[in-house]
Amino acid sequence: MGENAGRVSVTIVTHNSEIFLNRCLESVFSQDYPSIEIIVVDNNSRDGTRQILAQYQSHLRIILNSENRGFAAAQNQAIREAQGEWVLALNPDVRLAPDFVSRVVRAGEVDAQIGTVCGKLLRAGSALEIPFERLIDSAGIYFTPTFRHLDRGSNLPDGPEYNQPAFVFGATAAAALYRKRMIDDISVAGEFFDEDFVLYREDADVSWRAQLLGWQCLYYPEAVGYHVRSVLPGKRTQVPPDINRLSVQNRFLMRIKNAGLSVYLRNFLPVTARDLAIVLYCLIAERESLPAFASVARLWQRTFQKRRAIQQRRRASEAYIRSWFGFRPVTRPMEIPRMTPAALADNSARSPLAAVSSPRSRRLRSL
Repeated sequence: MGENAGRVSVTIVTHNSEIFLNRCLESVFSQDYPSIEIIVVDNNSRDGTRQILAQYQSHLRIILNSENRGFAAAQNQAIREAQGEWVLALNPDVRLAPDFVSRVVRAGEVDAQIGTVCGKLLRAGSALEIPFERLIDSAGIYFTPTFRHLDRGSNLPDGPEYNQPAFVFGATAAAALYRKRMIDDISVAGEFFDEDFVLYREDADVSWRAQLLGWQCLYYPEAVGYHVRSVLPGKRTQVPPDINRLSVQNRFLMRIKNAGLSVYLRNFLPVTARDLAIVLYCLIAERESLPAFASVARLWQRTFQKRRAIQQRRRASEAYIRSWFGFRPVTRPMEIPRMTPAALADNSARSPLAAVSSPRSRRLRSL
C-alpha cells in the first residue's frame, strides 16, 4: 500500500442533506486519526447541499452527479476514487465522536480476516444534535430465520450488553469501516454495493456476501457515533413509497444471490410465512409496492449470474452461515485491548486534520 498504508478514505453520499451536512463534516474534520481523505458524491441535490460542500472544497474531493444515481452507485463511485487502506462509508446524517476512526481502525488491525468494523451508533436528534437519552441506533446487524435483517439493539437503552466487542453478522453502511482488500475481494462485476438495489438492504447484502467469502465483521463499542434514523421497522406508512418498493424488491434479490440451499431449507417455514405476508400486504394495503415483483423477475437472470460468481468462490460452510440466523441477535465474543488515552493523544498530535478550520468549526465542535 506504500504511502497509503493506514489511510482511511471517508466516502459520503449526499442528496438534499443540508440539514445534517455541517455537523457530519465537522465531526470528520475533528478526528484524531493522522491520515484521512474525504470523498463526497452528491446525487443532484436541490437544497443548499452543494453550497455547503463548496465551503469545504479545499478539504474534500467532490463529485457532482447530474442525476440521483442512488446510494449504491454513488458509494461505488466514491470507493473507486478511494486511495485508503480502509474505507469508511458514512451517511451525512451521522456524527462521529473525535476518536471514532482511530478506534475502529485499531480494532480492525487486530486480525487480517476482519473485513468490516462498526462502532456503537446511538440515536441522534432530528437535526443531528446529541440527545440526553442514550438509545441504541445500531450495534451491528443480524438476520432472523425469516431472512429479515435488523439493527441489533435498535431503539433500546444503551446498556452493558452493548459494551463488549463482538463479532456480528454485519454493519449498517450508515457508518461502516471496510478493509479495501475485502472490498476488492467481494466485489462482483466491479460493484461493491449492488447497484440494482439502488438503496436499502445494500449493506445487508454486502454483509452476507462478506460472510460467504470468509470475512468477519467486528462490533467495537468504544467507537461511538450518532445517527438520525429515518426508516424504522413497523413504520412503513411513514416511509416514501419508493423505499418500500425497493425494500420488497431487495429482500428477494438478496436471497437469490446469497442463500444456500440448506440455509433456505432450515428456515423454510418462517421465510415462507413472511413471504406470503408480504405478498398479501402489497395486494391489500401497499399496492404501490407491487411493481417490485416485476423488477425481481426482470433482474432474475442478472442476479443469478451474480449468485454464480459469489457461490463459486465461497469459503464459509453452510453450517457456519446457518449459525448466524436467529430470532435473537447472534454474536461471538472478541477480546480487543483498550486504546489508552496516551495513544489517542499521540494520534491527535500527529493528525493533519486537527488544524483544519472552517467558518463553523469552533461553534459546531462545542455543541
